[in-house]
Amino acid sequence: MKEFHCGSLVPGCDWHTRADEEAEIMRRAVEHMRETHGETIIRETMIEAIRSRIEQARDAA
Repeated sequence: MKEFHCGSLVPGCDWHTRADEEAEIMRRAVEHMRETHGETIIRETMIEAIRSRIEQARDAA
């Protein structure tokens, strides 16, 4: 399981997502950037920034 926390890219944002596949996290993160942060153009640099912040999920206790 992998996870992405938007706050690591957009300070103050509490949104996060978890999925088994990196591609699904990318899809959700791009959708979130468009809907919540008003990004109309998702550039390669944004994709790279998201990808670099995807981490192995920590198990919930």
